[in-house]
Amino acid sequence: MKNNTYNETPTRILRRQQLSLVLLVVCGVINYLDRATLAVANEYIRADLGLSLGQMGLLLSAFSWSYALCQLPVGALVDKIGPRWLLGGGLVVWSLAQAAGGFAATFGYFVLARIALGIGEAPQFPAAARVVSNWFPARARGTPTGIYNSASPLGVALAPLVLAPLIIATSWHWAFFITGAMGLVAAVVWVMLYRDPVRADMTAAEQAYLEVDEAAAAAPKANFAWWLALFRYRVTWGMMLGFFGSVYLNWVYLTWLPGYLRTERHMDLAYAGLAASVPFMCGFAGALIAGWASDRVARAASSPVTGRRNAVVIATLGMVVFTIPAALVDSNLVAVACISIVIFLANASSACAWSLATVAAPPSRVASLGALQNFGGFLGGALAPILTGYIAQTWSFVPALLAGAGIAFMGAMSYLFLVTKPIPE
Repeated sequence: MKNNTYNETPTRILRRQQLSLVLLVVCGVINYLDRATLAVANEYIRADLGLSLGQMGLLLSAFSWSYALCQLPVGALVDKIGPRWLLGGGLVVWSLAQAAGGFAATFGYFVLARIALGIGEAPQFPAAARVVSNWFPARARGTPTGIYNSASPLGVALAPLVLAPLIIATSWHWAFFITGAMGLVAAVVWVMLYRDPVRADMTAAEQAYLEVDEAAAAAPKANFAWWLALFRYRVTWGMMLGFFGSVYLNWVYLTWLPGYLRTERHMDLAYAGLAASVPFMCGFAGALIAGWASDRVARAASSPVTGRRNAVVIATLGMVVFTIPAALVDSNLVAVACISIVIFLANASSACAWSLATVAAPPSRVASLGALQNFGGFLGGALAPILTGYIAQTWSFVPALLAGAGIAFMGAMSYLFLVTKPIPE
């Protein structure tokens, strides 16, 4: 019986896994379309509102500050309330905030809209981590984590292809209105279709497949005291500091790539839109491949934590290596190729980091630990556009990219030396 349940997924569980992943990918694509709208419309908004590069850096970072801070409570809330209502409510909030951005006529109003967007989007990835923890056994969480993480680069890759023609044909305002409406539809669909597993309704084979632990199932749901206790472990700090470095470098490209290609490499809008989408299509592949590969690496490693941590470290160091020529070469083609490899590895790193959270945390605190890691990451994501805009305005994008590479290297070292064993229940 045990061997069968290990190798075969019960039919009802398989259907729920597939439905959950489809819903998470759709929500994730909309999530990142909304984040990337400002980057795609960067030049038009700067011209319309009269913003400097430094002000645009502040505007690009406003989302990340509120998003990062909201990770602190949202992980515990997902563990306590569940992903269905937290993500559904978040979709409504962020979609209304995205649509509100289309009405922006002043810098201050736009900042407030982006702050609200960050608050609404905060439950997306902690909820997704909890969904994977709920519906997949620990040995097989890398692949689904890679699948839902692939929505991030896919959304960013689609953004210039879909939104740039829309902006040219209408105005930048409509890009915000339409993506906001898409999110409201997704909210209704998510709440109507997603459900958490109910242990009492599961067969013995289904429980054996999901590796349901009797003690964990009987344990009370996570609370804020348990959340605070996570800070006692160096694993938590290693994941926060490590993700800070990885996300910082990723967000240099995520927020500034279209503007960098236009300003530093003098590409026209149409060509820059295509060139900006190619790296994120590579990122889409990176998330999928990393999720699949991390399951196999974890099974061969001395422990699941060691295997998934090593995958994060290798991918993050690869980001550092390829950012250096991306910053220094004269050829636009070579630069875009290097950036494509960096984004591939950035999304591989992110997928592995989220799968690491599902094995480093006790079952009752998966979303909490994942959210704390994401908090550290998006402090980096918040600083990246500000520092990049300031450095580019003062000198050029070259030292901005090299600074990002240095920060990512320190993040890789944090994972390597601090994340060594799982946190006990």
